[in-house]
Amino acid sequence: MSGAPIFEIDDLHVSADGNEILRGVSLTIGAGEVHALMGPNGSGKSTLASALLGSPDYQVTGGTIRFKGDDITTWGPDDRGKAGVFLAFQYPQTIPGVSVINFLRQALSARKGIDLSVLELRLSIMEWMERLDMDPAFADRYLNEGFSGGEKKRNEILQMAILEPEVAILDETDSGLDIDALRVVAQGVREVQADRPDLGLLVVTHYQRLLDEIQPSHVHLLIDGRIVESGGMELVARLEADGYESWRTPVGA
Repeated sequence: MSGAPIFEIDDLHVSADGNEILRGVSLTIGAGEVHALMGPNGSGKSTLASALLGSPDYQVTGGTIRFKGDDITTWGPDDRGKAGVFLAFQYPQTIPGVSVINFLRQALSARKGIDLSVLELRLSIMEWMERLDMDPAFADRYLNEGFSGGEKKRNEILQMAILEPEVAILDETDSGLDIDALRVVAQGVREVQADRPDLGLLVVTHYQRLLDEIQPSHVHLLIDGRIVESGGMELVARLEADGYESWRTPVGA
């Protein structure tokens, strides 16, 4: 499925500490599309994810980010989240003293503009925990405190399910997961997609194995701050066979 663009990145230039990291990235995500972004370490993948969330650690020096036609380039993370942009972090933060259910209540209340009670939320959270193969006791644990890598990632997918974003960016959600945990996360993504077929997804990853599970409709290759090629799953196969070197620009070229 694809439709009108819900997320448009146009000629985006991003710097950190005065160093340019992204050098003109353009990418358009339509409703229901799944885009994968691959690239070697240091190519700018996580910088792009952070810039799309509105992290103050990165400065947009050129280009625009549009969400549903609105220019959100200067919006802060809270405004982007309330509007319907979701980012699953590579290294989710631990928040001692704040339970999973209270965190979700606050986030969803802000997203929907209404004050929800914990009771109202608990039923839908329990249903999603069952679908994501999560222990129901998780709801009352402090956010990510003592969670394994796989539990943290499943918790991020739970957040994505409950908050009902219109576009979600998964920043190396497969990082550090064994194959069983990876399959659970991928299944969780598919469950959310089944509920929300118009959800636009940008999956940032190093690994083919996650893409084999999620089957993106579009694949982009980011090297040295630029998208050097776009295609489908055949691009992933080429990458697996040839590595990144064949796309790199020779020094001095």
